[in-house]
Amino acid sequence: MKIKAQIGMVLNLDKCLGCHTCSLPCKNVWTTAPGTEYMWYNNVETKPGIGYPKEWENQERWKGGWKLRRGHLSLAAGNRAFKLAAIFANPDLPLLDDYYEPWTYDYQNLAASPPTRHQPIARALSVVTGKPIDPGWGPTWEDDLAGVPVTGLKDVNFRSMEAKAFLDFQNVFMLHVPRLCEHCMNPACLASCPSGAIYKRDEDGIVLINQEKCRGWRYCVSGCPYKKSYFNWKTSRSEKCIFCYPRIEAGLPTLCAHSCVGRIRYIGVVLYDADKVREAAETPRETDIYEAQLSLFLDANDPAVARQARLDGIPDAVVEAASRSPVHSLAVKWRLALPLHPEFRTLPMVWYVPPLSPLTGGDLEDGMVLDSMRIPVRYLANMLTAGNEGPVRQALCRLLALRRFMRAKRVENKQAHEPLEEAGLAPETAEAMYRLLAVARLKDRFVIPTTRREFAEDVQALKASAGFPGGRT
Repeated sequence: MKIKAQIGMVLNLDKCLGCHTCSLPCKNVWTTAPGTEYMWYNNVETKPGIGYPKEWENQERWKGGWKLRRGHLSLAAGNRAFKLAAIFANPDLPLLDDYYEPWTYDYQNLAASPPTRHQPIARALSVVTGKPIDPGWGPTWEDDLAGVPVTGLKDVNFRSMEAKAFLDFQNVFMLHVPRLCEHCMNPACLASCPSGAIYKRDEDGIVLINQEKCRGWRYCVSGCPYKKSYFNWKTSRSEKCIFCYPRIEAGLPTLCAHSCVGRIRYIGVVLYDADKVREAAETPRETDIYEAQLSLFLDANDPAVARQARLDGIPDAVVEAASRSPVHSLAVKWRLALPLHPEFRTLPMVWYVPPLSPLTGGDLEDGMVLDSMRIPVRYLANMLTAGNEGPVRQALCRLLALRRFMRAKRVENKQAHEPLEEAGLAPETAEAMYRLLAVARLKDRFVIPTTRREFAEDVQALKASAGFPGGRT
């Protein structure tokens, strides 16, 4: 057993407002240079919909992530020989139109226009060409312009469902899904890079691109099934979310998490058995990958695990932080948070608590409640557990039981233990869940150990090994 530490994030979709406050500080800090105008390391998508870039979830089109071939992992886009043959004409790359052509407005015309009978206007100008354009797509297009009736039918999460029935006016539903790089335990972008520029940090599992080694082959863009690696056409280098690692090293949360108005984000460290990662990724049935990934995680409160972690070189501060990790509690201990599209076999480390939603019926028996929620359980399962409804139902049942228990206690001044018993929860567990999900303090939501780089064996080798051109790290 080889124990390693991995930083992770949990997002509670039950509380997401869709305000995009998380996206703006990320954009303003990390993607302001020329060539990054179309990049959004963090974006909030409205579901149902095809997202940003268009249809990123459809790997039949983009061929991202991993596939099993003869029982062994293989990149969905092909082996090394295939990549070498297509290295100058990658057929699986999204075009700029699949993202969107970034634009600004001719504000100067408002101030410099001569006197006229009509109000001057600020026309949309392409940031790429500088010419006037008529915007037709953007990272929040489906939210701002209600594109669900147009694009919802292409949402792959409707597989094995009658999409038209759920997009009917009386049945339509909506949820917001914030997305960033998953910093996977088995990243396909890393395996796809011909130049070896992408690496996974040993101390926290953050996946970065070495800008000095990157040669702009863009196989990381096509290899990432979440399409969170981008190509900068000005520098001819690829860039991606860096999980705000300068802040993480100082024990601070990422910008998207710190600025979240709804306080839906949790950041913490988990310990896992690195020797079993490949075995978990090679799980034969896609619906079993979620359970296989859960089996990798270790309990830092176990003295034997803590002792072995220290023998494997993990600092005491990291082990202590892992023992209080909100990510471990939400994803592993309570099984409320689920991974995004585990069928891609990258073992993602950004997990989501599925949302409760209003009921479409009147007096319903307890067994019918989940199937009467406006957001179909099957849709959530297709998005979070490769179609396996069991974990989604368990998470929703526990959230619903917690809501009933706390309502009876706070509003009706009663002790309602029956919902907890049905969901397999103890009152003490429900209280802990409530404290973390509803009234958690900053130090409870973000349990991040600082990194002591000065004790690294080769500090000089770390210089210029990550970050962006021009000395920005």
